[in-house]
Amino acid sequence: MCELPRGQAPRHSALLSVETFIRPVQEFQTITPESLFESGRNEVRALRRNGRGKILVAVAFPWALLLGSRMALPVLLPFIQTEFGLSLSIVGLLVTLLWLGGAIGQLPGGILADRFNEGLIMTLSLGLVAAALTFVVLAPNAATLFIAVLIWGLATSLYPIARITILSEIYPEQLGSALGLTMATGDIGQTLVPPIAGTLAALLVWQAGLGFVIPLLIVGAVGLWFVVPRRPRAESSTETLSMNTARTVVDELRRPTMMFVSFILILFFFFWQAFTSFFPTYLVVEKGISASMAAILFGVFFAAGAIVKPIAGMAYDRIGMRWALISVLLGPVVGLLLLPVVESLEMIVIVTLAISTMLGNGAVTQSFVAEQFPKEIQGTGLGAVRTASAMVGATGPVLFGIVADRGFFNEGYVALAVILLIVILLTYRMPHSRG
Repeated sequence: MCELPRGQAPRHSALLSVETFIRPVQEFQTITPESLFESGRNEVRALRRNGRGKILVAVAFPWALLLGSRMALPVLLPFIQTEFGLSLSIVGLLVTLLWLGGAIGQLPGGILADRFNEGLIMTLSLGLVAAALTFVVLAPNAATLFIAVLIWGLATSLYPIARITILSEIYPEQLGSALGLTMATGDIGQTLVPPIAGTLAALLVWQAGLGFVIPLLIVGAVGLWFVVPRRPRAESSTETLSMNTARTVVDELRRPTMMFVSFILILFFFFWQAFTSFFPTYLVVEKGISASMAAILFGVFFAAGAIVKPIAGMAYDRIGMRWALISVLLGPVVGLLLLPVVESLEMIVIVTLAISTMLGNGAVTQSFVAEQFPKEIQGTGLGAVRTASAMVGATGPVLFGIVADRGFFNEGYVALAVILLIVILLTYRMPHSRG
């Protein structure tokens, strides 16, 4: 067999690279509003088939409450800052504790999801969050508040992995669409809960902005308990904590594709947590917008995500991770670069909508990561990736708070745009996954 000169790539590699670029473009060119609407209707019809729709609703409704209450905290920060006399960097630490708790518990949550029934784990999560929020609203001092918020994050962390593994079992061929729709429901929660929390805080006390969620969490827990099926675990799932399982997970994580995706997730979690933690405060401090209007804009941000996420999930199922992820991250780069220079409310709304397309990220990356692990260790593997990524990302709020305290709010958002640009470049260079 004749060998090519050293350093010369085979011609079929170049052709494959061109085809890899052109095929997604051709896919997008065939999309019209009518075909997109019809595809959406067909997807929803398929998701509801065989009685699976009620399970999807039972999983999605509590997720909306969990995300909505978590995103209510940034809206309430000005009130908390005033009541307890805290600096921006210290209230940033409060948000970091919430995210850090949510990160630490995801690996144990994944192990529990593999070992026990997902419905049980998700119900337990909701009960613990309700208890933690009770302690948050009753906190007599800053120290108690910080401890309660950490417990809140830990309790929340039990839910995400169990949510993904149950959906992967119920929708093995439509995970991207099912997860995208569930995450869109989460965005509806993030759209509605923060403005309600901000309004209640302005009219009453900030504690009312979180307290109203507690009874709804209990309702969600009851629904999960009765609707989500209790599936018998395979023999292998009882060995979740064995050394063989740990070695298998580590071997999966050492693959080039998984290392790339894990690093991408670390950068994105850092960006996401820094951005969302201070966006309402930034609008009040730098743009002179009222706290109630900032809460509404924060809701608009997530309302747009409710549209973006199902589309991103369908795009992942159709064209794969690389181009689906790049597509949802280009708009936020432009939006973040424009954010420091726009002043009018209309332009701020447009920029907010441009940034909101990044919310499609989760439907793409989490579907991709979940499908890389064998079913018997899917929860453990996904939990390991999300825990490592979210723990590093949890430093974002406190570091961004320090930057803001020194008067570099605008420069901080430009730096976040650079981080997103790095994510896009890494996604483009990402090795092909197996299969």
